[in-house]
Amino acid sequence: MVLEDEYDSVFDIEVAEEDVDTPFGKVHCTVKGTPKPNRPVIFTFHDIGLNHKSCFNPLFNHEDMMEITRHFAVLHVDAPGQHEGASNLPTGFTYPSMDQLSETFPIVLKHFGIKSVIGLSLGAGAYVMANFALNHPDLVEGLVLININAQSEGWVDWASHKLTGLAHGLPDMIIAHLFSKEEIQNNHDLIATYRHHILHGVNQNNLQLFVKSYNSRRAMDIERPVEGGNVNARTLKCSSLLVVGDSSPAVDVVVDCNAKMNPTKTTLLKMADCGGLPQVDQPAKLAEAIKYFIQGLGYMAAASMTRLVRSRTSSGTSISSMDASRSRSFSNRSQVNVEQRSRSHTDSMETTPNNVSEPVLPGPNRTEVPC
Repeated sequence: MVLEDEYDSVFDIEVAEEDVDTPFGKVHCTVKGTPKPNRPVIFTFHDIGLNHKSCFNPLFNHEDMMEITRHFAVLHVDAPGQHEGASNLPTGFTYPSMDQLSETFPIVLKHFGIKSVIGLSLGAGAYVMANFALNHPDLVEGLVLININAQSEGWVDWASHKLTGLAHGLPDMIIAHLFSKEEIQNNHDLIATYRHHILHGVNQNNLQLFVKSYNSRRAMDIERPVEGGNVNARTLKCSSLLVVGDSSPAVDVVVDCNAKMNPTKTTLLKMADCGGLPQVDQPAKLAEAIKYFIQGLGYMAAASMTRLVRSRTSSGTSISSMDASRSRSFSNRSQVNVEQRSRSHTDSMETTPNNVSEPVLPGPNRTEVPC
């Protein structure tokens, strides 16, 4: 498996890279495309052991995601010292906490003149992105959070007890954080590709600091709003899509986070037959879910998404079946009874490998409806 950087050349879009100074260190930023007036920018942040290329290139290089990025500029941010070719951070440099990393985002957005974003992030990046949205809700229109863990306990101790047949070094613990046991045991090419990147694509000294920061995180300060409950409960004000593969090591923590979210603004997408990195394992289906999510925010008319329609048709899903699925979805909304609406929102939407149905994703002021 090769992580190629084809995204730039396909549409020959403008790409700018820049280090932005913040009180918590320099962050490496890559802007692809030109931000459009009255439209948010897709804003990404990566997980530990990765940078924006190794984390998101498999998704953004996919033709279905490229169809989406025709409509939006993209801003990738790499955590301090995690970008390709980064030198050692200065001696005595105090690596920012997860909370401090989230406070670099408003500075970056102001630097590039960006007024609002749709966040897309993974693992540690999802934790940071969610904190950013909690503290700066006016800057965030929506969040796609993959493998988010809102708990405070670290994964290093867990990994040291769960790993079998691996030397318990930092790369192996990151591999166990990113991938399921089945993937580690069976998908040797995928694991070898990411192990090589972790060892050779990221500055090892800087990586240790980032891992230590993530492993020292506090529990995220969020609480599910309950009628008659705490009127000061903190919750994300934007629509959010939580994504996890059904065999991911993050399944339990994502479901736990979902239980703390506002059910009227949150959807949990559990992707069937999918491992730890949905953007690598099933980029087409993740791109489709992102498309529906963005449409729920009021952008991108369905008529403009011709490539996604064609790709779904060629994969065995006909346009007529899509329309039937959509029709059933809307008719089912009118039949949802009180018992269904009060059901726990931890129910997940599962995508089957041969039948991609249209999920009902929460838009502004839209309650979640089971499909």
